[in-house]
Amino acid sequence: MANFSKSNVPQFSVDVYQNEFLPEGGREVSAIVTVTSTGGGTTGGAALADARPGGGSDAAVVIMVDCSGSMDYPATKMRGARDATAAAIDTLRDGTSFSVVAGTHVAAEVYPGNGRLAVADSATRAQAKDALRRLTAGGGTAIGTWLRLADRLLASADVSIRHGILLTDGRNEHESPEALRAALDTCAGRFTCDARGVGTDWEVKEVTGIASALLGTADIVADPSGLATDFTTMMENAMGKEVADVSLRLWTPVGVEIQFVKQVAPTVEALTDRRTEASPRAGDYPTGSWGDESRDYHVCVRVPQAAVGQEMLAARVSLIVPDPAGGAPQTLSQGLVRAVWTDDMAMSTSINPQVAHYTGQAELAQVIQQGLDARKSGDHDGATAKLGRAVQLAAASGNADTAKLLSKVVDVVDAATGTVRLKAKVAEADEMTLETRSTKTVRVKK
Repeated sequence: MANFSKSNVPQFSVDVYQNEFLPEGGREVSAIVTVTSTGGGTTGGAALADARPGGGSDAAVVIMVDCSGSMDYPATKMRGARDATAAAIDTLRDGTSFSVVAGTHVAAEVYPGNGRLAVADSATRAQAKDALRRLTAGGGTAIGTWLRLADRLLASADVSIRHGILLTDGRNEHESPEALRAALDTCAGRFTCDARGVGTDWEVKEVTGIASALLGTADIVADPSGLATDFTTMMENAMGKEVADVSLRLWTPVGVEIQFVKQVAPTVEALTDRRTEASPRAGDYPTGSWGDESRDYHVCVRVPQAAVGQEMLAARVSLIVPDPAGGAPQTLSQGLVRAVWTDDMAMSTSINPQVAHYTGQAELAQVIQQGLDARKSGDHDGATAKLGRAVQLAAASGNADTAKLLSKVVDVVDAATGTVRLKAKVAEADEMTLETRSTKTVRVKK
């Protein structure tokens, strides 16, 4: 684990935004918790300084490349995958441990081999890129086997930051959904993983599910020519991580029930079911690895009834990392969620702007998924209603990127009222892009 006294390691802060006032009988308390890490040494995604005393990197990366038979149709996919992997290798900072894995119905080490990781320098980068010529298409797709090999390789490295990059162009047809889920359960918490789908023959929920389970990002690269740029950006972001295994710890007093915990920016990600108990009144929710960045979380709790004039601490939110020496976890920062009962109607009915904004963003992600599912099932009225609501929410919150994606699936008659018409013909890439990016949010305007 990184040494938190080093000047190039991020410092964490927690800010809580809420309306703490409840009417008599009111019980639900919502708060937006903004977590910010600063001072880690990143600038626009550039690599951080060495994290180990005396030099060397505190990170390991495994790149998993789909080499199934479909990667040859068209041939630009396999060529794009080789170029992208080479670009990612060039982006590795010196001292980073790394490996390249070819994925089919089995997983095979392409470089360096023999269950080892290479250490990035000019020589190993050149060797790895030379080894990419052995990447050829042929075979099936069993992503769980790729992840398990990546896990074994990453586990061999004595580092804090363990990261995977996974590229696929098809559906996971050569293992059962249960086998993939078991692999994800095994790998969860052991490394983070960004997943990308190239072309339009892969399953969105499969790729986004992998990224979600392993606390990474998911996206579509419809044109293989865009892979190199995307892989470079992913690797830059991975190189910008300095603190691993950060958890959001939620402590609640006796009588307080947790309704939900979710990340709401930069993407919507449910965390409620990922809780691990830390003590009788506290539980930890994983957030993965951090560099210089800021994320927002929505915490909602149900408090006991109380009389007007009473107040209580509804929850305490802390950022926790394991102690590298095996002792008690370290607290990086914390914030408080309060509840105050009042008979002032104006105070108790005011909705905090941050809470209102992210409630809308979460609904936006949900109605896009519901609308696309309805469209696929032939329920045109349901699809029109849900996607119309999505257009309305995107416009109201200033989510211009999502609004643009929606406009490729529906004709917008009136964004303010959510009046739309389904397009008769929609490019498959446009529909998949909207579905893949549906959980991306915009920050609230402070």
